[in-house]
Amino acid sequence: MNFLDGEGGVFVPKSVRPIIDYKESFLGSKKGAKRQFRRGNLHIREYQNYYTLHMDKADPTKDPVGHLLMDAPEYLLASLIGLKAIQHTACGILKSEDNRVSVNDFCKVFQAGTSAAIVSYAVSSLIKQINWGT
Repeated sequence: MNFLDGEGGVFVPKSVRPIIDYKESFLGSKKGAKRQFRRGNLHIREYQNYYTLHMDKADPTKDPVGHLLMDAPEYLLASLIGLKAIQHTACGILKSEDNRVSVNDFCKVFQAGTSAAIVSYAVSSLIKQINWGT
């Protein structure tokens, strides 16, 4: 039986530890889990019949920037690229000849930022998964 989840986490059957008595956390990606818990650098996800556990390099409650840089760079990258797309699109609209900004322009800016963030998150997550596989 394989006890690793492919991302450096360890499977723990609920028969071994039926109850996790840590405070539930909303920080982090649930990845299909029912709930998740944190205690310092320990990150636990609860699924139907098992838990997955892994140690983060940085505790997001004490060092959120360090956590983004070391444990969740895909979120940081997506945010930065999304903001850059917003800036680029907004500057292009403001440089137009009539100097009027419409609701449609705001929608274009929002769509550009959101699209860029989603694509960069997907690509960086894929790269992260490939790196874990090697």
